[in-house]
Amino acid sequence: MSRMNPQTAKVRTRVAPSPTGDPHVGTAYIALINYCFAKKHGGEFLLRIEDTDQARSTPQSEKMILDSLKWLGLSWDEGPDVGGPHGPYRQSERSAIYTEHCDRLLADGNAFKCYCTSEKLADMRRQQMAAKQPPRYDGSCLSLTDDDRAKLDSAGTPHVVRMKIPDQGVCKVNDTLRGEIEFEYRVVDMQVLMKSDGLPTYHLANVVDDH
Repeated sequence: MSRMNPQTAKVRTRVAPSPTGDPHVGTAYIALINYCFAKKHGGEFLLRIEDTDQARSTPQSEKMILDSLKWLGLSWDEGPDVGGPHGPYRQSERSAIYTEHCDRLLADGNAFKCYCTSEKLADMRRQQMAAKQPPRYDGSCLSLTDDDRAKLDSAGTPHVVRMKIPDQGVCKVNDTLRGEIEFEYRVVDMQVLMKSDGLPTYHLANVVDDH
């Protein structure tokens, strides 16, 4: 991932491993490419730890990743072990930042609360697959009124926050390599942005942190 900061015109690249197991050769590969790109242009190379998967993330795995990257001769200008002006650099320590952005998405109508249970979601997927449809969230909680949500919240009903996707129209993306790409919104799932435990998924945390 590379990003040009328009205010300083400095290249900033990052590697963002997930500490959920042994170090991966893919992490070393992308770290090397991004390190070389940043240094070639007089930029900065950052290390971010994407540890929002609390069930599988471990300090031991994080240490192995850092040790492996250092063994390869890589160093970083910002990271959890060296600090920097945009910390903290572990996603588990940035919850307040993600909550702020999530609340903004909810207020602007670009996200919504979903109270569906895991059993309901599993049944939904089974029915869709039986009908030879791609499994995806059907948007049932979009029909909830403000009063409905208030009652569910008051009762302490667990919920996640999902991104709101239009049910029609086309999304256009300008890809650096492939040019303009189009795809219909109807094929895009309403992915979870914030889990019921209050931690973000990749779809929210990665975008916020890269920005």
